Amino acid sequence: MTKTIYILNGPNLNMLGRREPGIYGGGTLADIETDCQTRARELGFATEFRQSNHEGVLVDWIQEAGERSAAGIILNPGAYGHTSIALHDAIRAVSPLPVVEVHISNIHAREPFRHQSMIAPVTIGMICGLGPKGYALALEALAARF
Repeated sequence: MTKTIYILNGPNLNMLGRREPGIYGGGTLADIETDCQTRARELGFATEFRQSNHEGVLVDWIQEAGERSAAGIILNPGAYGHTSIALHDAIRAVSPLPVVEVHISNIHAREPFRHQSMIAPVTIGMICGLGPKGYALALEALAARF
């Protein structure tokens, strides 16, 4: 049975390609999904690729990944990464399920309020500032655990 990696995307990521292309690039979330599916298949995994602007929905999906014994989660929490104790707690609740936090932009080179991650302390790592390539690197990091 092929293990599944959940790739969850938070608020405003549905706007990629239109929203601040100087920061996030011109590619769309659909482009990232296609790239992730291809790379995951090469690594021997399936993907569940989802996006929501709603914090509670993201919490539900994290819990679902834990209940379904997913191989891991890649989470681009968007702005929720800087504010969400609920996402932090949901990740803790599904431990030891490995979670990698991904941000397309370098959050440490942006506004000071973006420098803090509420998610990073409960993940196995964070990838930021490498554009959409960060998702593929996160897939490789999770695959290396098997």
